[in-house]
Amino acid sequence: MKKTIFMVLLAIFLTTTVGCIGVQGGSDVVKPEQTLGQELIDLKKAKEDGAITNKEYEKLKKKLLDQYE
Repeated sequence: MKKTIFMVLLAIFLTTTVGCIGVQGGSDVVKPEQTLGQELIDLKKAKEDGAITNKEYEKLKKKLLDQYE
């Protein structure tokens, strides 16, 4: 009985560990960077949706534009 429980727990552990390794092992995956234009569009949408204030929008927009100079 103890051996069966041990085997089940071992199987669960190995299954979850292998799954985690598979997900984290993707070091070759390259995340595409957003363009300045897309970042500005996203920022404007956040302002229009009410997620940020006009003042925050202007501050963040200036910060983005300064980064690309």
